[in-house]
Amino acid sequence: MIFANFLYIDPGTGSMLFSVFIGAAATLYFLARAAWLKVKLLFSGRAAREALKEGHKKFVIYNEGKQYWNVFKPVLDAFEKRQTELTYYTSYKEDPVFQMDYKYIKSEYIGEGNSAFARLNLLEADVVAMTTPGLDVYQMKRSKKVKHYAHIRHGSGDATMYRLFGIDYFDSVLLTGDYQKEDIRTLEKNRGIKEKKLVTVGCTYLDELKLKMESIKPEENHKFTVLLCPSWGPSAILSKYGEKLLDPLVATGWNIIVRPHPQSKKSESQMLERLQLKYKDCSNLEWNFDADNIYALKRADIMISDFSSVIYDYTFLCDKPVMYVNANLDLRIYDASEVPGKRLWQFTTLEKIGIELKEEQFADIKNIIQNASDSPVLAQARKTAKEQAWMYIGKAGENIADFMINQQKEIN
Repeated sequence: MIFANFLYIDPGTGSMLFSVFIGAAATLYFLARAAWLKVKLLFSGRAAREALKEGHKKFVIYNEGKQYWNVFKPVLDAFEKRQTELTYYTSYKEDPVFQMDYKYIKSEYIGEGNSAFARLNLLEADVVAMTTPGLDVYQMKRSKKVKHYAHIRHGSGDATMYRLFGIDYFDSVLLTGDYQKEDIRTLEKNRGIKEKKLVTVGCTYLDELKLKMESIKPEENHKFTVLLCPSWGPSAILSKYGEKLLDPLVATGWNIIVRPHPQSKKSESQMLERLQLKYKDCSNLEWNFDADNIYALKRADIMISDFSSVIYDYTFLCDKPVMYVNANLDLRIYDASEVPGKRLWQFTTLEKIGIELKEEQFADIKNIIQNASDSPVLAQARKTAKEQAWMYIGKAGENIADFMINQQKEIN
């Protein structure tokens, strides 16, 4: 009995030890990976030569994929308007930037994966901005000849919902709302790392989507539509519940739009393929993989989601009710796990703006949705959340351009 008590570890201590173990394992893994990448870089002759011959640049933006075009377009427009040159590197071969008639934006496709990282790791620039997390943690390493790295937040949710160490090694983080600052400062203090510049600029992609959504004409012969918009991973509702949720939704006879997270196609392709095959003959269920989510958002009368920040896209742009399934998200792989004693803003806010949907209610989901009425209380909660998380509406692109230009002047 004494021996058994000696071996007992209370849940709090166990959680802390697990986080320490995960952190140590991640550090060792990335150190080994970095060494391997350096070896590979020696053989990335073409990419290395291209980077070396480019010369020094004042401003650089890197876009890792098609879903981030709306984040960067307002910034590029702001630089173009100021007649200020900016280099735009993209890993999306069909990036819309190549269809734009920019004179001051110099755009180039630099490949994907290691090809792109080999180029970026040898970059010479004053200010580099990107949405890609994991600088100096994953494949993308800090170039010794880049003076300032800025991370642009591409979601209005908590800034600590990145995988561990996601924004630790940036020089600045450009936020969508002031509320995101406190948790970043807590992380910096707990980890003993240098404080970053934290500047609230607004949300470029919401600014861009707002303009696009206002131009969409109302749907003719509209039929009541439910939009299922999950996050990805084992805790997300589509992978966790699958048919348990889809079967009763299809049975309602309403239009059901399922819009999986973009990462699901990469990380959960088997699950998606299985569900798409099962429901291929259901005329009232459609799968949406559009680059822009606004067309699905515009059509929906109500959204069902989990912990995905798309809830806030829908809430802020459409001002309609949302339902959420409490997915009991395991935070141990996220930065948020190292901000003790505080619940995430997006979770506490979701409880105010959303209507919880429990697993035992799935079978009666038609009645649940029909009775999920809006209210002045929910409407006011949505308004408050929007004011907190989407500041400087319509001005984010200009604000980011201001920051980059002023930062470059400060550096030099």
